[in-house]
Amino acid sequence: MITKNALSIVAAVAAAMFAQASFAQASAPATRAEVKAETKAAAAEGKLTPAGEGAAASEKPTAKTAKSTKTRAQRKAETQAAAKERTLTPAGEGSPKPAAATGTPASRADVKAKTKDAAKAGTLTPAGEGSATPK
Repeated sequence: MITKNALSIVAAVAAAMFAQASFAQASAPATRAEVKAETKAAAAEGKLTPAGEGAAASEKPTAKTAKSTKTRAQRKAETQAAAKERTLTPAGEGSPKPAAATGTPASRADVKAKTKDAAKAGTLTPAGEGSATPK
């Protein structure tokens, strides 16, 4: 019985190895010359994706379609005014600032009392399990 199991295992392993070899040969990698030719063709058609995280070249506005309506001096003046008002978006944070909160803010004592009541009632959310936005 042990011999039969051993032979079955050896046969299964051998079949798996031969099957893997036949599948590997079916999809041979492209040669360097083929890759270069594909890249040249894509470049000629304008389908290459630019370096970095940008969109594909076909999706980006071209110089012909995207003309600015402002002069450089106007853009600089707007940027300087926004810097004085402290409304510039920090570098790397593409979204605008959130809207200012409405209503009167709760005092620190009120917040502490509310938190103590929630702790007594057992309704506090465990650390790390809350939603991304406060309630």
